[in-house]
Amino acid sequence: MRSQVLCILGAAISVAALNNGVGKLPALGYNTWNVFQCDYNETVLLAQAKSVVKHGLLKAGYEWFMLDDCYSLKNRSAKGEIIADPAKFPSGMKAFTSQLKSLGFKAGIYSDSGYKTCGGFPGSYGHEAQDLATFTSWGFTYLKYDNCYIPFDNITQENVYGRYERMRAAIEEAASTKPRSSAPPMQLALCEWGWQQPWIWASRLGQSWRSTGDIRPWWSALASIINSASFIASHTNFYGRTDLDMLEVGNVGGIGTPSGNLTFDEAKTHFTAWALLKSPLLIGTDLTQATAETVAILGNEDILRINQDPNVGEALAPFRWGGNAADWTFDARRPASYWTGNSSYGVVFMAINSEDEVKEMAFNLTESWAVRAGRVYEVYDLWSHTRNGTVAREVKVTVPAHGVSALLLSDKGPEKAGMEPYCAGWWQCTWANGTYYSN
Repeated sequence: MRSQVLCILGAAISVAALNNGVGKLPALGYNTWNVFQCDYNETVLLAQAKSVVKHGLLKAGYEWFMLDDCYSLKNRSAKGEIIADPAKFPSGMKAFTSQLKSLGFKAGIYSDSGYKTCGGFPGSYGHEAQDLATFTSWGFTYLKYDNCYIPFDNITQENVYGRYERMRAAIEEAASTKPRSSAPPMQLALCEWGWQQPWIWASRLGQSWRSTGDIRPWWSALASIINSASFIASHTNFYGRTDLDMLEVGNVGGIGTPSGNLTFDEAKTHFTAWALLKSPLLIGTDLTQATAETVAILGNEDILRINQDPNVGEALAPFRWGGNAADWTFDARRPASYWTGNSSYGVVFMAINSEDEVKEMAFNLTESWAVRAGRVYEVYDLWSHTRNGTVAREVKVTVPAHGVSALLLSDKGPEKAGMEPYCAGWWQCTWANGTYYSN
């Protein structure tokens, strides 16, 4: 009887998810960390916000401006409140967020579930409701919540889930006391680096969860994150998604902290994978120095349209790693090569070439669960923005080293009669009289 009760309870818990009206779709915006870390002030940040607008990226959907770590003094006030650093924000936080809102942005901020933030500033452990009230009074409606300076177990008597649940409880309590016409609840982005499988439980507490350690602006880091994401892609949906970390697009040639060495094709793969896996997309480069290539990648409306699909919340998932079968190989250097998923606009395919040389990549359409067998599909390239004719059965693409192909396929009717083989899936293909065609 006890084991039966536990099984029933486990099944009930597994379907629990948070939908409090915010964060249905992945957040698009700008985050201060990857380029500035702690070295910024309100003038520097407002210049970035204005550049988001200038480059057409606000119009493209990047509506959040996220203030990461290092914005406060290192000591709280006598009343226990976080104090914004007056040297960095001489106009005050309310004035800062008001200026952001006048440009068309929503404002987000950062804190930590421990004693201190990762940069050594006040964390929110034991001050959850107080800090939430401070952030709200400053004009912030999105909270990135980190995982540094953790209290001893005998103090918290909680695991990672419990420490994040404390802030979720504060958000729920604050929302319950507001009139319905007031601002929505604080959106919560969990950042515990994938320590305890947040893809299983974090959707009960917030709208996104980091699944790995911090990103870096070089190919090996991107490949490792994509590899990890390949095994948990199915956990993403509306109101809850894996966060692959902030974007490094543009952080080359001395830009970024650290600056990296991503090629144009690697940056395209980075952006494509993050977007099609429905990760939040938070720009992390100096947009006042952005090249045309950087803006073109970040502003790809065809890719963004899939990320922000109002009707399909699922991420793409792998159907084949590299060989002839879905071998589910964990390889931080060579992540899954072939991905697919559905969208409001057609069936999406993504092919990633993790090799150091150009590669011809091919797949059968019916390897995708979302494709109808025996049909012809029109191919639209999400990077060249061109319609490339129709295909039946097989697609072949030539992909640069560490590059990507992203295709949108639209059903154009039945294929020609008599095409062989009669079944794309060879095994168990059978004539109407029961005779095997394939076996």
